[in-house]
Amino acid sequence: MTEKKDPLVIIAGPTAVGKSDTAIALAKKINGAVISADSMQVYQGMDIGTAKITQDEMQGVPHYLIDVLKPDEPFHVVCFQEMAKKAVRKIQKAGMIPIICGGTGFYIQALLYGIDFTETSSDPTLRQELEEIAKKDGPEALHEMLKEVDPVSAETIHPHNVKRQIRAIEFYRLSGTPISASNALERQKPPAYNAAYFCLTMDRQTLYARIDKRVDLMIEKGLLNEVKRLYDAGYTKEMVSMQGLGYKEILLHLEGELSFEEAVYRIKRDSRHFAKRQLTWMNREKDILWIKREDYPKTEDVVQYMIEKLAEKEIL
Repeated sequence: MTEKKDPLVIIAGPTAVGKSDTAIALAKKINGAVISADSMQVYQGMDIGTAKITQDEMQGVPHYLIDVLKPDEPFHVVCFQEMAKKAVRKIQKAGMIPIICGGTGFYIQALLYGIDFTETSSDPTLRQELEEIAKKDGPEALHEMLKEVDPVSAETIHPHNVKRQIRAIEFYRLSGTPISASNALERQKPPAYNAAYFCLTMDRQTLYARIDKRVDLMIEKGLLNEVKRLYDAGYTKEMVSMQGLGYKEILLHLEGELSFEEAVYRIKRDSRHFAKRQLTWMNREKDILWIKREDYPKTEDVVQYMIEKLAEKEIL
């Protein structure tokens, strides 16, 4: 007799597709609680640029992994995996259903398949060498190196994400295997949960228009002042948190390297590119239940579809 796995609902998708609203509406229907799978909303004081959900918007639904770290504290996939597992247990103990909501595909994968990171080796000398290349020649030089050894990862890792590029190159140098191939193998493992993995999507042009509108709203709400406050508090562009979309561009403006107009243009452009990479990642995941928002224009229609699928998977 096979052991029954614990239930888990996942709501993923590109930025600005409407994940948070959907997660809250579903949680209210199924007695759920939300765990954020976002690499930036975990940081305190970084609200506008991360489009962080407010207490009012939560509508009484418990949320986890939001506002739990200072911007100078490290947060990576291993941190997420440990914190998310604790949150899942706490939610289950309360008799509720955990709902993972976010667009960081690797984080979701790490939790869903229970990826073991303990045996991942590292080479401090090699890492330092790659960091020096990034400082001297820019992160684009690392991206060119990554393209040569792991073109699949180069497609999904942003050219300015120095940390992830270094890790991918390091992994290849130490193992002789692209990290994308290793991730693909991990995806072949059976899930650690009885999961329903939903991914919201929509027409690309509609999505891009929503992204541009969201960035305009961030500017109206005071993104410039938010970044200036963080900068004045000593949070610099070298920190992982300040490499986030919207923050690094405004920092470059504050340091005189970009005009404000150019910074806003880059935020919009890079957000669109980010959404494309998110979809590329999720297209490689198995057993995803894709939901085209054009087919379900109302949130309640999306939720009803989800509830039907959750019943089929015996999660409800």
